Amino acid sequence: MTDHDIALALLAAHRGAPSIAATAIADEAQAYRIQALVMAELGPIGGWKVGAPGPDAPANCAPMPASGLFAAPHDFDSAQFTQREVESEICFRLAHDLPPREAPYTGADIVAAIESCHPGIEILQSRFAAPDSVGALCLLADFIQTGAYVIGAPVAGWQSIDFPSLGITQTIAGGPTITRTGNPAGDMVRLMVWLANTGSAWAGGLRAGQIVTCGSWTGKTPVPAGGDVVAAFEGARPVAVRFSPG
Repeated sequence: MTDHDIALALLAAHRGAPSIAATAIADEAQAYRIQALVMAELGPIGGWKVGAPGPDAPANCAPMPASGLFAAPHDFDSAQFTQREVESEICFRLAHDLPPREAPYTGADIVAAIESCHPGIEILQSRFAAPDSVGALCLLADFIQTGAYVIGAPVAGWQSIDFPSLGITQTIAGGPTITRTGNPAGDMVRLMVWLANTGSAWAGGLRAGQIVTCGSWTGKTPVPAGGDVVAAFEGARPVAVRFSPG
């Protein structure tokens, strides 16, 4: 299948068509081309997710449509969000644009561009029928399973937070309670530097008002239909989402 064919299939699934089967994607470059084709139809971009499997591992990223961003608390329809898996995260809202430029952005540039810090909950919803078995490149092409994102209240004094020692407790009614300290991806500024310099280049860089979320602190966790999710980071107001009974 061509880039265009795969993008059309993913778009149809975004718009309510049945989930699709795994397809062959050659490399990350093709996955990002498919992201761009899909986002051209779903845009504008409201934010980005960027992450890595470990502190020294290469990063990857995906755009998040503005139509899928919500203020906390928020209720979701279990008939629409059938995957019902969540990740608790920290995100940052940008105060000004970070367009592509010749001189690479530094960590100091990124911190200076941040307007506010927020707790958040990502709702995963793959357009592939079997997301756990399709492979990393399919997931990358499909926005790394982004379904929706719920943004909590701003965190006062975030600049002084020691994020590696920041704890979170995620509770799910009818499901597990998870307590973690720190982001497994490591330095979130490192991830945002890569996103500004490389990952977002195809979209013209990062824009004021967009959020950037920097990977899951809790891993993905299933939620039963009718379940409530609360993410409580130390020093932040809790973020809550609810799924309808089905």
